[in-house]
Amino acid sequence: MTDETPQGIPEPEGPVELIETDYEIGQDNVEGSVGPFGFDVHNPVFLISGLSIVLFVFYALVFREQATEAFGALRPWLTSTFNWFFLGAANIFVLFCLVLIVTPWGSVRLGGQDATPDYSYAGWFAMLFAAGMGIGLMFFGVLEPVYHMAISEPLGVPSPIAEDGTIIEANVEAAKRMGLAATIYHWGLHPWAIYAVVALALALFSFNKGLPLTIRSAFYPIFGERVWGWTGHVIDTLAVFATLFGLATSLGFGAQQANAGLEHVFGVPNNVEVQVVLITLITVVALVSVLRGLDGGVKVLSEINMVMAAVLLLFVLLVGPTLVILSDFGAGLVTYVGDLVAFSNPINRVDTDYMNGWTAFYWAWWISWSPFVGMFIARVSRGRTVREFLICVLIIPSLVCVLWMAVFGGAAIEQVLADPVNSPVKAQVIDSYNPPLSLFAMLEGLPLSGLTSTLGIILVIVFFVTSSDSGSLVIDTITAGGKVDAPVPQRVFWCTFEGAVAIVLLLGGGLTALQAMVISTGLPFTIILLLMCVAIGKGLASEPR
Repeated sequence: MTDETPQGIPEPEGPVELIETDYEIGQDNVEGSVGPFGFDVHNPVFLISGLSIVLFVFYALVFREQATEAFGALRPWLTSTFNWFFLGAANIFVLFCLVLIVTPWGSVRLGGQDATPDYSYAGWFAMLFAAGMGIGLMFFGVLEPVYHMAISEPLGVPSPIAEDGTIIEANVEAAKRMGLAATIYHWGLHPWAIYAVVALALALFSFNKGLPLTIRSAFYPIFGERVWGWTGHVIDTLAVFATLFGLATSLGFGAQQANAGLEHVFGVPNNVEVQVVLITLITVVALVSVLRGLDGGVKVLSEINMVMAAVLLLFVLLVGPTLVILSDFGAGLVTYVGDLVAFSNPINRVDTDYMNGWTAFYWAWWISWSPFVGMFIARVSRGRTVREFLICVLIIPSLVCVLWMAVFGGAAIEQVLADPVNSPVKAQVIDSYNPPLSLFAMLEGLPLSGLTSTLGIILVIVFFVTSSDSGSLVIDTITAGGKVDAPVPQRVFWCTFEGAVAIVLLLGGGLTALQAMVISTGLPFTIILLLMCVAIGKGLASEPR
């Protein structure tokens, strides 16, 4: 075991290039207690972000109709105005990570040249996946491949489904390949590159440079001592907003999908009131996980969830049309590689519905999640080299996400093409566009649908819990000035308000409100990530390797 600072961050092992600064972690913090509950918060980051979130919740609840109208107009304006910016930035992140893998900087070890990993590969991957994309994979795993396959004209491929519901055989193969390729683009290299940039910056400047584990630390090579003043306050506050609304979007998706599954299997009413109750109950479970800590809460739940997810994945693969799914997986992957440049092009696009309605939203969502996922990945990645870190965080998870989409989406596509008139998947995804029910509609076409649907509901709920717990840990670290051992009641506060924000967004416009807020917070944080790439380059250049 290594020695730790008073803030719980391990000291570097072996040669590193520490940054000399007079700043001490927690020097601007306000400490005290309210009754039996202690607090240790950064001033003014906690005050500004906490008060802003409370006011937002108040506004959305009191002025519900006005908020609904505002949310409805915000998303289409943002995606149509700034789509070029989101796509261009995401391309930069991918290229930056790939370049680092092949340069000598890849041999720098996070935590010092003699550092050893804190977690095994199995534990590391489990936490990475559960925190990174769990709810999204469950929500979009069936929906997106089927939608892009059936509504393929915007992507330049004729639809295989005629207006009367019959199948046009000549269009089937090209539409299947495009449906999977268009989905792979949203779940492959680009999102994981976004996560990797933030995680690498945090790990490098905390474990190797001796700075606090907070977003502002990554900008020391650019702003110097100003990161401890208002420049840093703005950066950390934006990170809190982005993380909270990114999480709230995922929690809202999770609640809607869990409610749809409960209605499908057990007849529970599917409405916003039930979803509010679900978010409340699951937030309570997340609070229990918060009290158990990282190893006793998130790690244990993540590993359990990964086992259940693997079981469901193998079941769908083996019970469904296995050879067709694997063949389509390969064909979709080849199409993705071939069309990657076209998908990534931010200008002069004809498929604006796909670019604005899907890609721009996804990139904003991943960017909003990046402080949360990035800091969480950084916390559990000490001891890895930069090259090992980037390969594992960027390439391997991308392949697993792609396999998930290919299996669940591929099975659903075959159900639609086999019987387009009576297919439950077509009814939910294409005819009525009911995203939360798409997974359960696909499972209905396989054996043991009651059992597998119940397992799906449990997976969504546990992904919900691990995301909420991990997110509260990250937000608390930022608002405690980089301290990782701040009083537990602060994490309870943030865990509670994550659920509250998800509730008010559902009440104030449902999916539209969730997506509008994640885009609005992801936009300014994209600029932060672009500057972060510059800071990483400066930081790695000074490290021994």
